[in-house]
Amino acid sequence: MNKKKDNNGTTRNNNPNHPGKRNRPDTKSRKPKSPMTGGASGTLPSKEHLQKLLAESDGPLNKRELARILNLKGQDRMHLRRMLKDLTDEGGLEKDNRRAYRPANALPDRLMIEITGIDLDGELRAKPAEWTAPAAPPPIYVMDVKREGGDYKPGDRVLARIRRTNETEYEARVIKTLEKEDNAQVVGTFKAYKDGGHVYPTDKKNKEEYFIPPEYRGDYKDGDLVIAEPLIGPNPFGRSKNPAKIVQFLGHKDDVRLISLIAIHSHGIPTVFTKKTLEEAAKLKEPTLEEGRTDLRHIPLVTIDGSDARDFDDAVFAEPDPDHPGGWHLIVAIADVSYYVRPGSALDKDAFERGNSTYFADRVVPMLPEELSNDLCSLRPHVNRACLAVHMRIDKDARLTSWKFVRGLMKSAARLTYEQVQAAHDGNPDDTTGPLMDKVIKPLYQAYSLLKHAREQRGALELDLPERKALIDAKGFLTAVVPRERVAAHQLIEEFMILANVAAAEALEKKNAPCVYRVHDRPAYDRLEATREFLKEMGYSLPKSDQLQPKALNHILKLSAEKEDKQLVHMMLLRTQSAAVYSPDNLGHFGLALERYAHFTSPIRRYADLLVHRSLVRAYGFGAGGMTDDEAGDLHAAAEHISLTERRSMVAERDVMDRFTAQFLSKNIGREFKGRVNSVTHFGIFVQLDETGADGIVPMSHLPRDFYVHDEKRHALVGKNTGRSFRLTDPVIVRLIEADPLRGSTVFEVIDGGETGGTGSRPAHGRNRGQNYRNHEKRRDGGSRGGKKGGGKKRRR
Repeated sequence: MNKKKDNNGTTRNNNPNHPGKRNRPDTKSRKPKSPMTGGASGTLPSKEHLQKLLAESDGPLNKRELARILNLKGQDRMHLRRMLKDLTDEGGLEKDNRRAYRPANALPDRLMIEITGIDLDGELRAKPAEWTAPAAPPPIYVMDVKREGGDYKPGDRVLARIRRTNETEYEARVIKTLEKEDNAQVVGTFKAYKDGGHVYPTDKKNKEEYFIPPEYRGDYKDGDLVIAEPLIGPNPFGRSKNPAKIVQFLGHKDDVRLISLIAIHSHGIPTVFTKKTLEEAAKLKEPTLEEGRTDLRHIPLVTIDGSDARDFDDAVFAEPDPDHPGGWHLIVAIADVSYYVRPGSALDKDAFERGNSTYFADRVVPMLPEELSNDLCSLRPHVNRACLAVHMRIDKDARLTSWKFVRGLMKSAARLTYEQVQAAHDGNPDDTTGPLMDKVIKPLYQAYSLLKHAREQRGALELDLPERKALIDAKGFLTAVVPRERVAAHQLIEEFMILANVAAAEALEKKNAPCVYRVHDRPAYDRLEATREFLKEMGYSLPKSDQLQPKALNHILKLSAEKEDKQLVHMMLLRTQSAAVYSPDNLGHFGLALERYAHFTSPIRRYADLLVHRSLVRAYGFGAGGMTDDEAGDLHAAAEHISLTERRSMVAERDVMDRFTAQFLSKNIGREFKGRVNSVTHFGIFVQLDETGADGIVPMSHLPRDFYVHDEKRHALVGKNTGRSFRLTDPVIVRLIEADPLRGSTVFEVIDGGETGGTGSRPAHGRNRGQNYRNHEKRRDGGSRGGKKGGGKKRRR
């Protein structure tokens, strides 16, 4: 009998005739085996056959793929489109954000799954980690079960790429192993209790408390910030207690420097470089022209960054194109990180693990050691620096007509700031910018005016996303949160970088080289349809999803710009947008209205850009530091990983800002603030303050007295008795009643705001936002929860 041991130590039978062995369909082809495929001319299938075809496919198929498989042409394609729409409306099919179809309730392409064990055939099985349907989840078989650090065990969770193998089964290939939640470390504050103590998590989503047995009590004091690790094994303390041990002391809770440390540890962001990485960084030296580099030191390239920037990874230059009247020759030079950070090195492994630099209000966790990020790779003024540069030529309409990539040696003419350059352009040059006006700054703005016009003509999405900046004093305390000022110089650099990113993507495609694209897919079908119906009631017409272009969204933004519902329209359109991610598959960039786009311009702080640099180095034969075959073959996994690390950093940065603002507001308990409703849920509303941008919750118990129904379609809470409603973007006045810096949570109560109306609907005229409920706190009671009625969730105060 042909047997072998698998990775889990289980003997499995590899005899294909073994009675327990399933006959799997061929997994090499995406095209399903169907009697309808093939043949000189296609025939339109019935709805049943179409559903069967999609059920047998190993992934979703869009209209074009279905038409090709069925060999449909002309009018038959129109009938296919109607049939797909009917099946979707009837609930038989689902449409994903790629506008591809799959059977209803089919598992998505990527999914978090939980290992359940090994079946009789010795194959590793799993189930969806979250499953709410009444029917049993479909079986999932995990492929490639090798894992560093040991075998998978029941309960382990992984992010996996899912593929349907037949009508009832799926196979999964692991993308990333996730820590089992029960074993995850917890950051929290310690409080002594008898001979032991308790740890209360700083994560506001974690409502648990962890019991520290006496043997792990140590010398910790009340208020100490610690990292605790849940104990594994039998629990002798009872179900009500979660036993844990303290594994690291971080400091005392009143130390403001710990605010960002909480996020760093909570989100698992690496902060320490390995000894080997630091040794490699210390040995690196600047390259010379003898290594085949192009000499760019005679070109007055300048860096333009924020006043607090320490790493300068891009420099720009522009001049009229003498060969093409009205056209321009632009140069964008980027730090040549690929020369220093080679594939497989310790530097590379640490950079990949981080995925990107993480920026907090009081510190930066860099992707690369400071010897590189702030020195060798930083394009500091008046010193030689290795770069990867692109010469780009645009015509009078700012169309990119040609590009040329070179590996060069440059010398920055000046380190400039956005405000400094803008002041010079506005007629107030200083000692640094004055000599650069005619040859550098004026040409940059002239070229920018063309690029800006081209962006408008292209129809790039113009959603206003205001940024806020935290001001931290010398002691580490937040003193203010102010809007981050944006001037034309910011947009100038953005447009130059966008053009360089497009050139990189087009160059790699032309070379048939691997590319990590920055993709921004169209809005998800279900989200867009809900928004379209919502806006229709307000008098705005939004095209259907398969006809949507960014220009249509810009048109609605322009129509609402002078109207009272401007904020609501903006918020609804913003929430339809998909998240931008990295992928080796080009889906285009919807927001920028570009067919292809990659990140090329920030390799000091983004690993995605480093991968693009390596591919360019290899494609153009620029020498050492190019992409390896192993990297090229594993690009999907790398793109998944850096998309996750980017998301991790975004969440951590937001958590730190929440904690800083909670600390800032904690001195203002009882003060009233103006704000707007920025989220509506069945348990209350969230309000964003106008002054600081801080977010906080208003629980149901802190709304004016009434029974509230959650109207999900209108994004509102509506009082059943008074008709008073709180709708997304409604202005309100709230009073701060709680601010917890460690958890980053703030709680408000509504003093004034919302809308009144006898039926709870928004009146067409005579809107009343001024009715004051200053004495509502005197009428609080415990209340009880009501049941569902009228299509919403009802709550009582």
